[in-house]
Amino acid sequence: MTDETHARRWRLVLGAAAEEGLGGLGSSADAAMDRALSALYNTDEPSPGKRTGGLQGSAPRVARWLGDIRSYFPSTVVEIMQRDAVQRLNLTQLLLEPELLEAVEPDVHLVGTLLSLNRVMPETTKATARMVVEKVVREIEQRIAAQTVAAVSGALNRAARVSRPRLRDIDWDRTIRKNLATYLPEHRTVVPERLVGYGRKAQAVRRDVVLAIDQSGSMAASVVYASVFGAVLASMRSLRTSLVVFDTEIVDLTDKLDDPVEVLFGTQLGGGTDINRALAYCQSLITRPADTLFVLISDLYEGGIRDEMLRRVHAMRESGAQIVVLLALSDDGAPAFDHENAAALAALGIPAFACTPDKFPTLLAVALDRGDVQSWANANAAHH
Repeated sequence: MTDETHARRWRLVLGAAAEEGLGGLGSSADAAMDRALSALYNTDEPSPGKRTGGLQGSAPRVARWLGDIRSYFPSTVVEIMQRDAVQRLNLTQLLLEPELLEAVEPDVHLVGTLLSLNRVMPETTKATARMVVEKVVREIEQRIAAQTVAAVSGALNRAARVSRPRLRDIDWDRTIRKNLATYLPEHRTVVPERLVGYGRKAQAVRRDVVLAIDQSGSMAASVVYASVFGAVLASMRSLRTSLVVFDTEIVDLTDKLDDPVEVLFGTQLGGGTDINRALAYCQSLITRPADTLFVLISDLYEGGIRDEMLRRVHAMRESGAQIVVLLALSDDGAPAFDHENAAALAALGIPAFACTPDKFPTLLAVALDRGDVQSWANANAAHH
């Protein structure tokens, strides 16, 4: 990087107050970028060496600004600037304007903001908001659907192995490994005492999956991803999938799983958290504990009765249900969570960890295959 390029970048970062020391901006494109940055990060009287918030005006003006930043910056930077505009400059209400929504770069965080505004959104805005949400949902589906179906199908097929398979259904690799004790060196062969194979694929439901999603405000991205995963799992006939969202109230959205956009508009982000109450409801959905995978997605900040929550989790585990607790299902990195409750779950043999959407299909496969989730988490998940 040349000294000139280095100085230019610092000038754009620090704003007009740094122009005396770093020099001016030579091109009209750089000047336009600086105006876009100044609209968000500068006041009329900026402090030396520091950009501060100062974007003001109506929705049309903000919409034009959003169009400008999409021209000057890559989408990853645009998403950060949009988030800053909402958080730093209190533009939440402006997101209720249809023309502003048409100008934004859709992403998971914007969807979370829109869902939190769902109850106060005017009808004129809802159609545009739905288009934004649907675009993000379809992008996530393209990213995770095929991988999820493949991973889960493989796990279910392995779980359906039988000990007296037909010849064409024999899993020769596993059969050999199961019978290594009967290897005859003189004949250089294995005498199989036990055949391992796959059962005939059937349309019957093999496993039940219950997703319980904390919809408190900090879990917005997790709600979006989990809803899409729920819809993908619900499309598989070999699974019976239920999806429950909760704060201090509980909403069963299982009947909307054919459309993840409908699921998301059925949520209400924000509010308190009563995990114990949600667990009580989910217990009523578990009719085949030995064949059930229960996934709780929550930061574990409990506003309900903590001791009763832990007793319920213990009872569910003792009944034979598999339990996975995710502190976050997102790409956002280390989440904030209740360390005391996470430690209490770990003492019950239930690890709590964060997982990215890209790794979640593999985690599902391990759990459905009754594998060692703790070992998988140690190798793959974000522990804090």
